[in-house]
Amino acid sequence: MATDTPLRPDTGSVPSHDDRGSARPAPRATGPGTRLRRLIGIDESLLDWVPEERTRYTWYGALVLNTALVAAVSMALALGSFRSDLPVVAVLAAAAVWFWVILAMDSWLVSSTHGTEVKKWPLTLRLVLSVLLGLFIAEPILFQIFDKEIRQEIAVGREQEVADYRGMLVACNPTDGASTVHRPECGRHQLKVAGSPAELTNQIEADKAAMETLQSQVTEINEKLDAKMATERRQCGPDRWIRRGGGWDVTITCERARNDSSSYRRTSKIDTYEKQLAGMREKGQTLEGRKNRAADAYQPLLQKAIDTKTAARAADLDSDGILTRAHALRKVAESDGFALFITVVLHLLLVALDALPVLAKFMSGATEYDRVLGVRFDVTRRLHTEELQVEQACARMEHEVRRHHVEHDTTDRMRRTEHTYRRAQAERAAQERKELEMRMATILQARST
Repeated sequence: MATDTPLRPDTGSVPSHDDRGSARPAPRATGPGTRLRRLIGIDESLLDWVPEERTRYTWYGALVLNTALVAAVSMALALGSFRSDLPVVAVLAAAAVWFWVILAMDSWLVSSTHGTEVKKWPLTLRLVLSVLLGLFIAEPILFQIFDKEIRQEIAVGREQEVADYRGMLVACNPTDGASTVHRPECGRHQLKVAGSPAELTNQIEADKAAMETLQSQVTEINEKLDAKMATERRQCGPDRWIRRGGGWDVTITCERARNDSSSYRRTSKIDTYEKQLAGMREKGQTLEGRKNRAADAYQPLLQKAIDTKTAARAADLDSDGILTRAHALRKVAESDGFALFITVVLHLLLVALDALPVLAKFMSGATEYDRVLGVRFDVTRRLHTEELQVEQACARMEHEVRRHHVEHDTTDRMRRTEHTYRRAQAERAAQERKELEMRMATILQARST
């Protein structure tokens, strides 16, 4: 940084090189180097006493700024890849916010080490935080570097997943419509397509079972009805007629048999059951005809349903999600040794870039600036302690003054109170003497009278 070269004030003569180098404090530096050092919390007035450290801390600030810039580029690449629907202004705004967050965090990490000795445990914690930031920054950049391979891996994976899904649909939905409910792997791959041969066969079998049940019921009713009709015919035959009113008529037993058969026909609903049985026979014949035609019509419907479900599955697969790309990057790294090598090297490089300020502290140890700042800390601590002691002494003396004032004021008030009390006593005594004298005068006057 050429602008950071100390300039000695003009004193009428040009000092030698040795005089400029030994001047303490050195003239105040100006230029972009001071801004870089300000990023990491450097006190320029203190650095003037050790101007040799200016270059070191200038590059410290440059490292922090570079890390924040890389983080901003990484965030812009990530949003541009995973959220292509976002406008450019939103991407740039998010990148600017992330730039500020990383800059503030790295500035704190570096500035918190100034003026202290190199302690392993605090620096180790800062190093872990730097590594985490580096890992987060590295991923979007790796996604861009291996973008072509990642997209190819995602495309192959999607094709394989869609093919496997279609295979399960075909296996779990036979062309004859047979049920696959008993197969656990087909729980989420069964399709409901109306008019399958198996469905029609099940309907035909169900109708046959219902028709057999109804047929047995109708047969039983007809048998009972036939028995009652036979009884009616037997009781109402010509050989059972009787003479009544000049003519022939049936007996009361015949009338009872007729009423019994008529009532049973009405209450047993035999006519309704026979109509239902006829309808079931007609429906069975219709289903048989549909079954014969279903073999040719069901396969196109099933194929269309499989194609629709496969297309929906392919549309639902994510190709730009961060997890999908991360899994694809892992497969690319696992499938090729050189890709794995590049992935590891880039991770380490970006992690080292973000952790470099803390690593530099590890490697360089405490600098002269740290020692000077530590001395200032000690001086400030002592001055603060002395200031507290002075404040304590002043407060103690002020307390003594207040106490002395209170004591004198109390004594004076006690004296005034005693004087008032004695004066009141004297006045009361004088009053009493006056009253006694008046009484004595009154008594003496009374005696003389």
